[in-house]
Amino acid sequence: MRSRQKEPADRFRIDLHTLRLLVQSAFLLTCLYAGYRFYQFYQWTLGNSATFVARPPAVEGFLPISGLVSLKRFLLTGIYDRIHPAALTLFIAALLIAIFFRKGFCGWICPVGFVSHVVERVARRLKMLLTPPDWLDYPLLSLKYLLLAFFSWLILAKMDLAAIEAFSSTPYNLVVDARMLLFFIAPTTTTIWVLSILVGASFFLRNFWCRYLCPYGALMGILAWFGPLRISRDEQTCINCKRCEKVCPGSIRVAEHTVVTNPECLGCLECVATCPVSNCLQVSTYGGGKLPAWLLPLGVLALFFIVWAVANITGHWQSAIPLEIFKSYYPLADQMGHP
Repeated sequence: MRSRQKEPADRFRIDLHTLRLLVQSAFLLTCLYAGYRFYQFYQWTLGNSATFVARPPAVEGFLPISGLVSLKRFLLTGIYDRIHPAALTLFIAALLIAIFFRKGFCGWICPVGFVSHVVERVARRLKMLLTPPDWLDYPLLSLKYLLLAFFSWLILAKMDLAAIEAFSSTPYNLVVDARMLLFFIAPTTTTIWVLSILVGASFFLRNFWCRYLCPYGALMGILAWFGPLRISRDEQTCINCKRCEKVCPGSIRVAEHTVVTNPECLGCLECVATCPVSNCLQVSTYGGGKLPAWLLPLGVLALFFIVWAVANITGHWQSAIPLEIFKSYYPLADQMGHP
């Protein structure tokens, strides 16, 4: 009887896991391609290349601070940022996904999350992963919430509309995407050390950056906490194998809950995919209704592309800055400090 339950669950597990791998890989490749195109555009602005390549707006996804500042300005004035509109668009998409589909942006789209997942799998194979005790894990978990509180205080509380307008018009804000590129192609010694520590720590502590340090993951987790979807566990059919806990990127003790509302839940469905008992773990609604698991990633992708399409149609995707301005300011990007 138990073997008949495992067979369909195993097929479902392979489908879900492969789907997530394909979706994450596609977004990672898209980011890498956009980064390469942006590098070509940057070289053109410097006069190092005669071939013009259009500036890809997708690179603004790596400007979350700009997105937060622009969001406050938009809510206060109704003015959509014209310098880095894609940053605001992608930030809005991530927040909406968190509200309706848990931290689906982290679990299905974010390339940093995907890289963290790959590092975790390598570390697991090398038997390097450690499980920190609760007395250490909980203080580390608080770090990203403290960072979120700091940025919220700095931008949402301290920066009034006049300060936001002044910052938006600075040359620094104009070239912040070029400075982001230089961060990767011409890193300082400090940058190399910091990145090495983050990567090294990820081989010992699962998803080190995402779990302990990412303030935007903290924000999306808070929004997801109040969202309509969660993972439910059937206590009657659960065999307490705890395979769900072993694969959970958020290190959630799934087998101890009948309903998982933990803000660390990425909505990645790895727990659902690995469960050997059919329908023991399911996606459920706030009212207790059950949904097919594939509806969660479908909702994540649909909402993401709807927001992107609306931004394109309404002219809120491409930067309105003339090419001549980029050519004038990008060569000075490495000399401009934060105002």
